[in-house]
Amino acid sequence: MSSLLVEALVSNCSDPRVVLNALCWSTDTCPEPERVEGLAVLMGKMAKLPGYRDSREAGSREWVSSQEEEQEGGTAEGRRRELLSAACRLLGVCVRVCGPELSERLVRSALPALRPPDADVDCDAAAAAGGNLLAAVSPALSPRQPPCAELLSSLLDFLKWSPDPLASKALVRVLLALLRDDDDDDDEGTERHLLLERCWAELCGWRASALTARALLCLAALSDRLFPRATAAAGSRPGRCDPWRSEPFWKIVQEGVTLRDAVSRKRAVFLLKRGVAAAQEEALEVRSAQATDTNDSLFRWVPSKSHLLREFWEDYTLVMETLDENQIHVVRPVLNRINTLIETTVSSSQGATLLHPSWLLCVYQRMFHSENKAVMREGVCHLLQLGMLCRPSFALAFAQFIVGPFMDVLAESSLFHRSPGQSIGECPDLGTRLQGFMISFFGGLPQEKRSGVLLQLIRRLASRHWGAVPILFLAQALSRIPPGPILGPDGLQALREVLQSTMITHQVLLRGAAQCFLLQSTLSLTDVSSMTLTEVFSFLTNFRVEESLCRGTALWDQVRGTGLTGRGEDVRMNGKPGLGFVYTQLKAFLRVPPCSEPTGSLPDPWDAELVARVVLLSADVAKRRPGGLATEGLEVLLHPLMDILRRLSTNAYVPLRKADRSLQLLVRVLQLRRGGDNDKVASTIERCVLGVTEQIQEYILRRLSGELCELCDVERAELYHSVLMELVHMYTCVGWHRTSRLGSFVPTLTRRCLRILTEPLEKVLLRRAVSMASLALLCQVGERHRPDLHPDAVCALSSVAKLFYSSNSSVAHLNQNLPKPAVTSDSLDGLVSGWGRMAARFVRDQWTCLRFLLNANIVSEVAELPPASLTLEAAVEALGLLPSDLVLPVLDCMVVLLPQVAQVKESLCVEAVMLALTVVLGLSSNPHDFWPSLEGFIRFAFTRGVLELADAEAPRLTATLQQVASELMELSQTKTGVFNVLIRHCCHSWLSPDQRNGIQAHVLLPSALSHLDILAEACVHGPVFRKDQRLIQEIQTYVEQLGGKCTANAVVTSDGRDEQFPRLRVLAFLSQLEASHPLHQRLIEELVLRLLKKDEEISKSKVRYYGNSLQHRVKNRVWQTLLVLLPKLSKEFVVTILSRVYEAGFCSNQASVKYLVEWMIILLLHRHPGLMDSLWKCFGVNQEKTKTSICTFLSVLVHLNVLLPNVQDKVGLWRKALDVILQWCFSHNFSIRLYALLALKKVWNLKDVRVNTKDVAGGPDGLGGLAAVVQACLQQAEAMQTTGNAVKNWTRIQDHFFFGTFHPLKDYSIETIFYTFPSLSELADDEWIPVWKFERLVEFPQNSVLPLRNPRQDLSQLHPGDWVQQDKGMAEREERWAEVQKKMTPWRLSIQEQDPELQLALQQRAARLGKRHSALLVVASLIDKPTNLGGLCRTCEIFGASTLVLDSLRHVSDKNFQALSVSAELWLPLLEVRPTDLVDFLQLKKREGYCIVGVEQTANSQSLQGYRFPAKTLLLLGNEREGIPANLLQLLDVCVEIPQHGVTRSLNVHVSAALLIVYTSKDFLLG
Repeated sequence: MSSLLVEALVSNCSDPRVVLNALCWSTDTCPEPERVEGLAVLMGKMAKLPGYRDSREAGSREWVSSQEEEQEGGTAEGRRRELLSAACRLLGVCVRVCGPELSERLVRSALPALRPPDADVDCDAAAAAGGNLLAAVSPALSPRQPPCAELLSSLLDFLKWSPDPLASKALVRVLLALLRDDDDDDDEGTERHLLLERCWAELCGWRASALTARALLCLAALSDRLFPRATAAAGSRPGRCDPWRSEPFWKIVQEGVTLRDAVSRKRAVFLLKRGVAAAQEEALEVRSAQATDTNDSLFRWVPSKSHLLREFWEDYTLVMETLDENQIHVVRPVLNRINTLIETTVSSSQGATLLHPSWLLCVYQRMFHSENKAVMREGVCHLLQLGMLCRPSFALAFAQFIVGPFMDVLAESSLFHRSPGQSIGECPDLGTRLQGFMISFFGGLPQEKRSGVLLQLIRRLASRHWGAVPILFLAQALSRIPPGPILGPDGLQALREVLQSTMITHQVLLRGAAQCFLLQSTLSLTDVSSMTLTEVFSFLTNFRVEESLCRGTALWDQVRGTGLTGRGEDVRMNGKPGLGFVYTQLKAFLRVPPCSEPTGSLPDPWDAELVARVVLLSADVAKRRPGGLATEGLEVLLHPLMDILRRLSTNAYVPLRKADRSLQLLVRVLQLRRGGDNDKVASTIERCVLGVTEQIQEYILRRLSGELCELCDVERAELYHSVLMELVHMYTCVGWHRTSRLGSFVPTLTRRCLRILTEPLEKVLLRRAVSMASLALLCQVGERHRPDLHPDAVCALSSVAKLFYSSNSSVAHLNQNLPKPAVTSDSLDGLVSGWGRMAARFVRDQWTCLRFLLNANIVSEVAELPPASLTLEAAVEALGLLPSDLVLPVLDCMVVLLPQVAQVKESLCVEAVMLALTVVLGLSSNPHDFWPSLEGFIRFAFTRGVLELADAEAPRLTATLQQVASELMELSQTKTGVFNVLIRHCCHSWLSPDQRNGIQAHVLLPSALSHLDILAEACVHGPVFRKDQRLIQEIQTYVEQLGGKCTANAVVTSDGRDEQFPRLRVLAFLSQLEASHPLHQRLIEELVLRLLKKDEEISKSKVRYYGNSLQHRVKNRVWQTLLVLLPKLSKEFVVTILSRVYEAGFCSNQASVKYLVEWMIILLLHRHPGLMDSLWKCFGVNQEKTKTSICTFLSVLVHLNVLLPNVQDKVGLWRKALDVILQWCFSHNFSIRLYALLALKKVWNLKDVRVNTKDVAGGPDGLGGLAAVVQACLQQAEAMQTTGNAVKNWTRIQDHFFFGTFHPLKDYSIETIFYTFPSLSELADDEWIPVWKFERLVEFPQNSVLPLRNPRQDLSQLHPGDWVQQDKGMAEREERWAEVQKKMTPWRLSIQEQDPELQLALQQRAARLGKRHSALLVVASLIDKPTNLGGLCRTCEIFGASTLVLDSLRHVSDKNFQALSVSAELWLPLLEVRPTDLVDFLQLKKREGYCIVGVEQTANSQSLQGYRFPAKTLLLLGNEREGIPANLLQLLDVCVEIPQHGVTRSLNVHVSAALLIVYTSKDFLLG
């Protein structure tokens, strides 16, 4: 019910109580919200009528008494909020009429809703209702009423646990009313001040991070009470809280500016401004901390330094507000303000500290929390360059921040991407800065604090999982810390946790590099005197031999050269010198208690690892001492081990556990012994072991011949096999002539294993498994070392064939399985549980033996062979039986079988290939087994015997292989390295002869035509990786470029998975082809046609073709390959493809492709000058088709000097070129004119040809007036300095590398094509192929026509940059350092006080004209730009807003306002409300029933598209720069945000307001 209708009823009714009774309702009904609103308006009007006071009070009390419970009862959820709002307004009117008694009763009835609920009770609705009720009635409370103190306590408790921010904001409004500062009574003012002090004391205790946001909410709401206005008289109010004088206030503010909630940060900055302003107005020295040490004060104000302090806090708030923009181009320009803050802080620390360094940490932490990774990176880089950390006081103040938030942000891998201008292989900029930072930071720390800080930092590393890239650069930075005794035993333990917990799944090379750097850090920072050698050696076992700490490397030498493992003869440990300690450790390891069990599982191999490293490191350390380590000394050291090994075969009473330990130690010593040449330690070890090999072999022979019969013995058998393999490796190193060559061992073990395998199954199940594994081991030895073995050993291994092939030529014994034993006792229970894996290995070992027999051609010598198809069928069956990680021996056997069966049973071969592919692809997530299996599969599927078959001989198999190749190429797009294996094998097979099978290379080459897709794909291979994938590859390249500086490069074997390898390999293959060979020539021509077709498909496709896209890269790779193949093309073939090359020039190409096409045309015409006439036809093509593509052919004419030498009629060609070029010098397109003028200048300057025109009729001056035209054109080109940017473009195109330095013939090299041209054409640097890759990764043939390296260095000295794109790059560089986009007015203006009186300027013209208005009230008091206000006034008038509120009506007379409003102010009611009075104004409008809507992005904002505005809406607009102030946010009922999809994060305030006004007025306009 409108106020006008109620006013009319009251004025025309003799007894308003009749209307009052008519609007009331019974207690058993629920009224409509409109009825309640009408009743509230009526009672408000009646309160102003004389003569009705007593009746009003009585009626109100009676009504409230009867209606109170009904109002609190609520209704359906759909209208609950609307009814609740109306009822609260009604109760607000009632308490003003009825007095404090009613308000006290209502407060007590609402307090239970503020108490913490039970665990399963949803109290949000009750809390919201109670909060709105209290907000309505609390203005009528007197501070002397008893409920006030209780209400304050309940409110503060509720704000701690309340989960509903809307309820919290409602209760903050209660605080505002309860602690208002408008009492005329001094006693009430004193009471309110006591309540305010109590509230402040309570808020000081809210230090938990979860409560900081709530504390900021309350402090911002009470800011006008806590920070009195400067205009108020000093004695007008008793006492003052002055929170800005206390340390808790600044701690809350400091925590608030780093919160992740944007609204809370805004409140914190607002309070910071108010606190600084209050301190400045006080003009007294202020120190927040009351301690005697002023360095502990978060805030200090000194009047004599007020100018310095004011500038500091202005810059500080500017930086903090700008960081909320989250846009790097906005944030980056204010970074120099951070430098100003730092300089101010450092200068203030010379005496008593004025500015606490922790404020700077808040800036960095805010940047670290940014959603924009670029802002985060700028913050990290800025901190890394902080020079003041060399000061002990600042380094110590920053220490906890460094080991906490700073370490957390460094875990973000994306921070370590290369900076612009850095090339692949360089250390990322952030990595370099991190190294310098660690040096300065730890150098600045006080000596006594370094150990503790470093220990915390390392423990932080161990507390989380790190990516491979961050941990690598952190480890590298730690290794740069100046050496010193910093780390103790606790530090080693923390580093051990880092190695064990954070480096499990990293890429191998990066993991190894990180280990190397961590070990270098340990060597330089460990306090050797504080730990034992046992602790040291135990720590060293965490470094993997195959990744970092390997004997013979520089890192191993560095370890043995430090005091960490060797302390000299005079330094004793437990009374013994260093070698004495080793001897003691060795004997302790080999000592076994007499009561130890005779059988059981193997000892822990970690103990053997520890002792082996102790022995070798100590031996190497002793060798460095004066006099070195005598051979006899090392033999004495190893004597306990050799003694046990010597007694193994003769002493039956050697405990099994002691034998196991000795063999474990022997294996690790032999594995770790490998070093460089002339290694005396390794030679001594080998000599000692050679003395006991007979005994070791006899012991192992006895054990493997039938003594192993329990499940734990399977591991023991693997140990024995490892010993045998290490002995074989040692024999290879020392020479087989110095050994027995396993003469009696192999035959004896072979016979015994064959005997066990022929016994009944039920008796020797486990022995059969061990025997088959032993035979597989012997076959592997025979396969690798057959020429070195004793003839008796070879003969014995040949007898293994009888196990698989019987006399009836069957393969019944292949894939023979081990039946699962029945469980008859507890002892067999464990055996059965692991039987499945054992049975699978049993089958795998059978195929390992068969692989040896097939490859050695032994089978045919000892048995009648069955058909190869039967064996291949068994292999297919094995693929289905075995786990995927055990199929490699089967695939190796199929390499021999497939060619024999291909023409007999082609369908079986197809089935075998597809099944094997499925099995291998199933291993793609297991890199340890996938890559060996993939290589085995490709050897099998693309074996030479299959490749030599013609398509007609095995068409289905050939088609299947083409399908397999296609699937592998598709997989390589996501798994780098797959295609590398395929192309390496195929190229090797096609050109390298098979000596063993007598297959010549030319026999296999025709199969390349059948698999031309492989070659074509290899020429353009190179997927576009995600940024994170590219980062790993680039960092791996960086580690590889470190070379000997990182030991991991010498230890970790290269995986050969460079994504550029397929292109390198195919280019090397193509370069080996000979143009004179017909088959080679055919292959080259077919490949050229395939590549041209690929280029045409891309040009005609509708896929977006932008710079460095996949389409761009493929086209670039196509033309690079064509340039390599060009010298091998015959003239006849060139004639057939030249038109297609020209057609490519007409296409719209990126710059890099354009240059390659032009170069290709130049070289073709140079080699075949008779084709020049075809070039002139290109200039006669329809101009609509050519557009600017004609520039390609003009660029060709720029290099006419290259084409002339091979042409007979040089003058005619020169004249023809001039005629053609001059036609395009007058084109309407500026780019074409520029290219034409450049070509004209280059051609005209060919003086040798021009001089020769004297032999032509008329001489050089008789060109029919052509000379004058040419001279005029060239003069016009040189006189461009008066035509704006034309002169710049003319200068740049002349200086461009393609037209200036580049020579198509002299620069024709692999380096120019694949490295120099891409780098100068602004192609992404991951497309550049450096020359060293051609030299290291492949064997590229030397060629005088196409050399590998460019003989000229002119091009390599140029810098990238295309003449057209250069302007753009300069603009971007200038924009980087532009002024701050977010213009900030002095922040003091935002809190200056204004006249509190409200002035009303309602315009009645529109009402008199009958103009309709909606109920929308637009508040623009925070906007200060007249242009925005003028446009807003016009929008409000057009869409029927009821009123526009301004901060001052003086804006109406401003010319800028009137220019945008176009007289709209004459038809729209305008209201003046100053910003300082907005709190009171908004509370007044809320009591009048308005819903306060703010335009702001918060965590609880609602989208504009889905929000339905109430009829009575007050739209509060924020400031153009700072938005809605923090002290007004809690007064909002709802925040609405405009959905955005662009990069720019904010709209102009007028545009934003117009969108909301349209949405709020939509129903009004339609109805």
